[in-house]
Amino acid sequence: MRAFLVTSHDSSPTISDIAKPVPTEGEVLIAIKACALNFADLLMMKGTYQDTPALPFVLGMEIAGYVEALGPNTTGPAIGTRVVVFGGQGGLAEFGCFPAERAVALPASMSFEHAAAFPVAYGTSHVALDYRAALREGENLLVLGAAGGVGLTAVEIGKLMGANVIACARGKEKLEVARRAGADHLIDAQEEDIRIAVKNLGGADVVYDPVGGEQFKAAFRACRPEARILPIGFASGDIPSIPANHLLVKNLTVMGLYWGGYLAFAPTVTTNSMQTLFSWYDHGKLKPHVSNTLPLDRADEACELLRTRKSTGKVVVTID
Repeated sequence: MRAFLVTSHDSSPTISDIAKPVPTEGEVLIAIKACALNFADLLMMKGTYQDTPALPFVLGMEIAGYVEALGPNTTGPAIGTRVVVFGGQGGLAEFGCFPAERAVALPASMSFEHAAAFPVAYGTSHVALDYRAALREGENLLVLGAAGGVGLTAVEIGKLMGANVIACARGKEKLEVARRAGADHLIDAQEEDIRIAVKNLGGADVVYDPVGGEQFKAAFRACRPEARILPIGFASGDIPSIPANHLLVKNLTVMGLYWGGYLAFAPTVTTNSMQTLFSWYDHGKLKPHVSNTLPLDRADEACELLRTRKSTGKVVVTID
């Protein structure tokens, strides 16, 4: 089968012919139809992600397709079921074997492209805003990187939860994407002082930050007393330090959020979250934004769209 294979952290992945995998006990073999990319994939290519697999490995964390075979003593999902899986790796290929317990059946209304774009972006934002930060109706939610893969879902979910959503992104085009997702206020990170702009809107009760760096510092200074700050990632490449004395003075709370971690130590958190999200999708309340769809033989271009930040929402690779 064809797969986008990483053989070295010093060179680019390539489309390679490798053996089709065979499911072992507790696994399902999935005929993959779509795989969404994440910033974490870029880090894996360099070997700097916290969960980078041993070489060689196939990129692609979020997978959608249908069950083709079950491993020994594995009871389901049934062959032919349309599913989505957070596999952590292995998605940019024609087939892949994944734990059966992670395979979630799709709503009939959900396409493979939307399904692949769903788990990390929507799961991260929902667990962050609902389970971790307990976002309340009427609060000011500041979303940094608001037109990116996770940021855009935070805008959408924050609005569904009744927050006053302040979206921060670079440039009018990206801000327009955030506005269409439900943002109440827009801040252009290229043109405006984030701290002053947020303070003029009353300050932030919750900060959702997949960017880090200078934007984190500005948002931190714009927090209201008892605000909750959610570091989601560091797309800027700069991991900020947090002045503990400022936490004390304003009674601030910083809440780390690594969605994938819950799969290991508290899987019911992600399961319950996904059930809520699928229900919202089925009722037309969520509309995944896939800005770019490319075939497997152009997976390198798909990665470049993320690297250069030319995409909005999610980038999805389709497999024929």
